[in-house]
Amino acid sequence: MADAEGNGTDPSLEAIMTTSPRVAIVTGGSRGIGREVAGRLGADGFAVVVTYSGSKSEADNAVARITAAGGAAIAVQADVAEEAEVAALFDAAERAYGGVDVVVHAAGVMILGPLADFDLDDLDRMHRTNIRGTFVVDQQAARRVRKGGAIINFSTSVTKLGLPTYAAYAASKGAVDAMTLILARELRGRDVTVNAVAPGPTATDLFLRGKDEETIAQLAARPPLERLGTPDDIAEVVAFLAGPGRWVNGQVVYANGGIA
Repeated sequence: MADAEGNGTDPSLEAIMTTSPRVAIVTGGSRGIGREVAGRLGADGFAVVVTYSGSKSEADNAVARITAAGGAAIAVQADVAEEAEVAALFDAAERAYGGVDVVVHAAGVMILGPLADFDLDDLDRMHRTNIRGTFVVDQQAARRVRKGGAIINFSTSVTKLGLPTYAAYAASKGAVDAMTLILARELRGRDVTVNAVAPGPTATDLFLRGKDEETIAQLAARPPLERLGTPDDIAEVVAFLAGPGRWVNGQVVYANGGIA
């Protein structure tokens, strides 16, 4: 509803957002792009719940980085594909900080190989995390994110680049795109945005693992900006969608330096 000056601001929402920090859950927040996103949101004033699967020490380091800079953060372990564990994650965020405003689902698995030779156990493992995990996290987010909040999934630019050996991974992220666009419409009237960020080649351990220098150089030369992306490049896009980007909704945002 509009305030006394007719500027369209909901006074109750404005009071909540100015008297207590907004709260963000970042899955996969202990390493790579997720870690950079957690740090950026912490610097932007969010209380951050860093979610990790296996490495408590890396999650604790991510929390320490945020708190050393004056922010608020905790680490919570959860398998994103397990409904009970994800529900407990949201419970922990609500106990610690009173609610959840932003969910960034950065956890994911990338296994590459030609389709003809791809191991089906690897396919199932990747799809369990990337498809089922996104569904489970988004389901809890749809139920619990507060008014004025945002749900941000992670996709990939490979869904339109069609690079060899990426068939299984791109297929899993194509499912993420579909869930993102549909959920945005299902949340009509909630004032919650739903978007996906689709990075291009980004210099993370996950991306660089198994690639020789020639391959990396070729990929770095593809964007007009003639470099690989950095985790900070992607975190900047996430921070926009989590904060001022309220009119961007139901979109897959390609953050890839202009690769066509």
